[in-house]
Amino acid sequence: MSQDDRRGLEVALTRTFHFAASHYYYDPRLSEAENRTAFGKCANRHGHGHNYRVDVTLTGTPDPRTGMLLDLVALDRIVDERVLQAADHRNLNVEVDYFADRLPTTENIARWVWERLEDAFQGWDCDLERVRVHESDDLRAEVGRPAGS
Repeated sequence: MSQDDRRGLEVALTRTFHFAASHYYYDPRLSEAENRTAFGKCANRHGHGHNYRVDVTLTGTPDPRTGMLLDLVALDRIVDERVLQAADHRNLNVEVDYFADRLPTTENIARWVWERLEDAFQGWDCDLERVRVHESDDLRAEVGRPAGS
């Protein structure tokens, strides 16, 4: 056993996933003009699409036998079942219940992914550390555990 294995160093493992979805920003409590002012072209109720990238980061101590934090097949299955099947090729405003009463902003999508995954790793020797959602090359939102938790 190597020195690192005996020390039980914590590692962070990040896996990247992709989904395509459409959305729009429109608050029915606002007038058409107010929506256009607040959300610009994103207020078009016909929507527009993105190819989202989702980074899921887990932390923990790798299994000393396999050297792995989590079986990647299991991670892929969890994210597929809890996130990708619900979001891929969907209109987020219409087809994802979470967004029935909130706008599918990048920030809210990151929170939604976090909430879908936050209890998924119970029983594994790892924790969900961070979710990062990239809406485009220059826009992303991140949700993570508070420091010290």
